Amino acid sequence: MDFLYTASGFFVGLIVGMTGVGGGSLMTPLLVLLFGVTPATAVGTDLLYAALTKTGGTVAHGRKGHVDWLIVGRLAAGSIPAAGITLYVLMQLPGHGKEVGHIMAVALGFALFLTAAAIFLRDKLLRYARRHEDSYIQRHVGPITVLVGAILGVLVTISSVGAGALGVTALFFLYPRIGTLKIVASDIAHAVPLTAVAGIGHWYLGSVDFSLLGALLLGSLPGIWIGSHIASKVPEKFLRSLLATMLIIIGTKLVLS
Repeated sequence: MDFLYTASGFFVGLIVGMTGVGGGSLMTPLLVLLFGVTPATAVGTDLLYAALTKTGGTVAHGRKGHVDWLIVGRLAAGSIPAAGITLYVLMQLPGHGKEVGHIMAVALGFALFLTAAAIFLRDKLLRYARRHEDSYIQRHVGPITVLVGAILGVLVTISSVGAGALGVTALFFLYPRIGTLKIVASDIAHAVPLTAVAGIGHWYLGSVDFSLLGALLLGSLPGIWIGSHIASKVPEKFLRSLLATMLIIIGTKLVLS
């Protein structure tokens, strides 16, 4: 079973390396649907997995000056308190009851729908934002970024999904004149403290499987490295469309199960 976990980690890492998205949105449902891991354990383990895998990316981007720390601070000002409140609410619920598992599975399904929509609509939203730079949103971009961070904080803590594709799409819409590299780097940097706080909270709740975490990391780290090197050889638009379609199918199965 550890070998299968490592192989799954490699597959997800490969997708992340090629597209920049797909970590939590593929890993968590894969653990739930393919391996029968409980939703709570899948979410908790994936949160720490994300925190560890994205730390290296943050260090690399930070050294090159790619991270906009103002954006990261604004997002974290909303997401970290929201994650803390969400964890507190989860602590009040019966830890491993069927109701909690069902809530997390449904939340995960809807988060996958939102992620798929973000992948499909990213370019259209960016074009719209650039045509309406004098809009209310652009004039109040600071507090709205904090609000977006809070929404991501709740969503990521419950489902482990949202810190990637959703975060990047929201930032493209809010900051249409900032380059793609800086947006992606800032989103990765924000994901580290958010997933770390949420992951530690789930660890406290007993929802982290460390042997599973180790097996996933063993496969995903080389997968991300290989994926990032072959990304230029694979049509990005095709990959993103395929990934979004997969997320819709998986999300439907989770919501209806």
